[in-house]
Amino acid sequence: MTRCEWANQDPLYHDYHDKEWGVPVYNDHRLFEMLILESMQAGLSWITILRKRENFREAFDDFDVRKIAAYNNHKIKELLQNPGIIRNELKIRAAITNAQIFLRIQESHGSFSHYVWQLVGNTPRINAWRRLTEIPARTAESDYLSKQLKKQGFTFTGSTICYAFMQAIGMVNDHLIDCFRYREINAIIHSQNLKK
Repeated sequence: MTRCEWANQDPLYHDYHDKEWGVPVYNDHRLFEMLILESMQAGLSWITILRKRENFREAFDDFDVRKIAAYNNHKIKELLQNPGIIRNELKIRAAITNAQIFLRIQESHGSFSHYVWQLVGNTPRINAWRRLTEIPARTAESDYLSKQLKKQGFTFTGSTICYAFMQAIGMVNDHLIDCFRYREINAIIHSQNLKK
């Protein structure tokens, strides 16, 4: 079974790659989790985040956006003492701010999913990369998404983070064409398009 090269290094990568990465996500709870995890990754490797993911879920109330939006200084101090997560005060404060903005967008647009997907035309982009080195770190679409999120007040949402978010939640299919998931993801996208 051929996987994308990056997914061959660790069993956690296998599982994430085989079941999650690149599958279109429209559920606000999952979108919020991935937005926070991607922002926590800034400057770190994704495997570091995957290894701490369950700890993040426990520490951040299973990514309950309403609870996180209400975190106070006492909770921030508690999180900064937690060795199971990324103890970066700027990133923790960003998660709280981003939760508050996420709620605002839900109220004004009906859902965050509707808001963020319409920014990319509501349809996943299917790429056709042969090698890992061909995949960009950012694109015009991620530049635009980053600009719009920052305009709303989001932080830790630069273009590179936004592109990783787009890849993770299936806004783009960046599986290599010889990866077994490439065709599977395309089939999911096709079936979703038929339902629209």
